[in-house]
Amino acid sequence: MNKSEFIHKLAELEWEDFEVKEAKAEVPKSSWETVSAFANSSGGWLVFGVKQIGKFFEIQGVTNPEKIEQDFLSILRGDKFNVSLVPKSIKYIFEGKTVLAFYISASNRKPVYFNQQVNTYIRRGSADNKATKEEIDAMYRDQSFGTQSSEIAMGTNRNSLSESSLLRYRNYMARFNPNVSYNRYDEDEFLQKLRIIENGSCTYGGLLVLGKRAVIEKYFPDFRIDLLEVPGTSYSDAQSRYTFRLDEQENLWEYYFECFIRLKQKVDVTFKLSSEGFGEELSTGLTAIREALVNLLMHADYFSPAHSRIRIFTNRIEFFNPGGLPKPIEELKEKDLSIPRNPIISKLFRMVKLAENAGFGFDKMESNWLQYNQSMPEYQLAFDSVTTCFTLTTVDERGVAKQVTPQVTPQVTPQVTPQVDYLMKCLSSNTSFTRDVLQAVVGLKDRENFRLNYLKPALELGLIEMTLPHKPNSKLQRYHLTEKGVEWKQKTQNETL
Repeated sequence: MNKSEFIHKLAELEWEDFEVKEAKAEVPKSSWETVSAFANSSGGWLVFGVKQIGKFFEIQGVTNPEKIEQDFLSILRGDKFNVSLVPKSIKYIFEGKTVLAFYISASNRKPVYFNQQVNTYIRRGSADNKATKEEIDAMYRDQSFGTQSSEIAMGTNRNSLSESSLLRYRNYMARFNPNVSYNRYDEDEFLQKLRIIENGSCTYGGLLVLGKRAVIEKYFPDFRIDLLEVPGTSYSDAQSRYTFRLDEQENLWEYYFECFIRLKQKVDVTFKLSSEGFGEELSTGLTAIREALVNLLMHADYFSPAHSRIRIFTNRIEFFNPGGLPKPIEELKEKDLSIPRNPIISKLFRMVKLAENAGFGFDKMESNWLQYNQSMPEYQLAFDSVTTCFTLTTVDERGVAKQVTPQVTPQVTPQVTPQVDYLMKCLSSNTSFTRDVLQAVVGLKDRENFRLNYLKPALELGLIEMTLPHKPNSKLQRYHLTEKGVEWKQKTQNETL
């Protein structure tokens, strides 16, 4: 049976990632690598009694399921692993053959390894890979996710803060959050209430946001937000490495303003912004970009040797942040979880209305960029980093993105339903999306509803097409506009002008 048939057969499983093992008479030794990889990544199912041959699966069963299950669970709860693991288990019987399935959850006590630390594995695609020293170090840092930046920077005091940055911050708060109680505090109380200073010393978070650069560099030698403007779509086709590079700034508060000045030049804004780069109204494109910038500043791993980078190419803007996500991105989106890496930094930005909450802002970035540019931000998620990319579909000679009118009148033609119309808004002429991404964009959880009312009619009308039409079920499948779809969008946009 193929993968789809296999997944259908084991229908009770919530398939995210899985690994099959023959395990005829005993637990395979390679199982421990997979257990470690699942626990250190996003979790997954380990299935015993199934043989994989290329892209096909054969149910062979296990000969002694009770013993295998007992042995497997005993080892996970014993001292073979550095932490105790309690998996979920399901037993299947197919034509007299027993299959055992175990779900290994992502651990909050990483790294998880067996026997010794060198046996630490992570999941890359469908493979178990031994973790590098850097990846293991990142796991240890993430054990204290949300706590490190709240610790005291020993040897600092009130004089470690920048007077001009602190004054600018307080003036900004008074202007854009005038009713908050912090405005009424004197300086000492203000610094303590916001945990910029505790017991006479700066917290790491307070120091990073408002500290003097000379002091910050004592604790964070690689402190920098590296913004480059590259005159091309890649480094290789650029005539020079960059046309602009942001100078070093005093602290994160000053980096915010200087980065924002450069970024706001790359999107259309139909009104004049204040000198602070903030106003009552923002274009949807600028709202998305600002959210990405603030997200980068709030959630970077400042204890990593890497530093945050912003790259402005002629066709896209990339935000690179050291530090992986605390949970899978799907869970952060679906449950609207608020798990800030740097709580003090996040609060300081929230108190001046530059962030609405302490979460990761994916919904705000996605909805606003979709409205502005008819495309979704793309994420490159590595074990110890996150890259967010915004495509600039139309760029003039100044490198400024031209805004595409996002509103299309529902049911412009009798043949196009509102559902298809809305799906078309999610696609641009130079971008392709997976089915899951498109389904998430239109806000549906029911796959069959999405297939019948959105995807299938758009395909039948010839407005979109598959990138792999001969492999409709391929995991690499993407969907993009046809020439007919591009013409239809242009026509409908013109009709609304």
